[in-house]
Amino acid sequence: MLITSFIWAFSFGLIKKYLGGLDAGFVALVRLAISFLLFLPLLRPRKISVVMTLRLFFIGMIQFGLMYVFYIQAFHFLAAHQVALFTIFTPLFVTAVDDLWEKRFRPLYFWTALLAVAGTAMIVYSGWGKTDLLVGFALVQASNLCFALGQVFYRRVIPADREWRDREVFAWLYIGGTAAAALSMLLFSGSLALKLNSSQVLVLLYLGLLASGLGFFLWNVGATRVAAGILAVFNNVKVPLAVLVSLLFFGEQTDLIRLLLGGTVILLALALNYLHGKNRSLSSQNHA
Repeated sequence: MLITSFIWAFSFGLIKKYLGGLDAGFVALVRLAISFLLFLPLLRPRKISVVMTLRLFFIGMIQFGLMYVFYIQAFHFLAAHQVALFTIFTPLFVTAVDDLWEKRFRPLYFWTALLAVAGTAMIVYSGWGKTDLLVGFALVQASNLCFALGQVFYRRVIPADREWRDREVFAWLYIGGTAAAALSMLLFSGSLALKLNSSQVLVLLYLGLLASGLGFFLWNVGATRVAAGILAVFNNVKVPLAVLVSLLFFGEQTDLIRLLLGGTVILLALALNYLHGKNRSLSSQNHA
């Protein structure tokens, strides 16, 4: 999940600089189609039931397809670092969805996720009241909710004892995501006259092969192996990384001191979740 966070940190600046003027549905469709082609040779459709196939398809529609349409559209209204900063609410969505699934409330996970949100909020942010900012904020929150739903659903519907590996079925998620992006284009984009330059093609390949392809696979597999609280905090690790990348590589402005302070708080939240999870594991072994 940490490796994925570094891969994703570059996506914000690349999308804003090279793809910000393109249709969101088109960008989502292309990058997800590339990811699907990457995993297609590994697909083993006969290893899972029709019910599981449909579950994976609909998870992909939500976590990948709808999420990307909202996310990429936000770049029409926000700078790259603002999009990254507004993802600070993803951990709250993750813990809330997971608690709703279990019909319970876990205070520690909530407060550590909130600590991560507070840490990221320390990193530069200003400009409330501007229409573009509010629209962009709403789009990012819709994206955050879709991403949180997909992560929790994937953790919950994938059986621990199974005869197949994640990579053998992951293409189904990309099929679902591609279908959702195509539907978005059909309903909202109308006729498109697109002419991509070489830089845009290379960025789409990076996003499709690494950010969406390898990145989502590593992320969802990792999500099945960690506690919900750690998953929630890792959703925010990419935020200071993305802001730092925007500052160093894409020329955007930010407050370095606040970045360091916020990053420290996020790491603290991650450490608290890790220690709590480790203590719970040791306790369970002692009681066994």
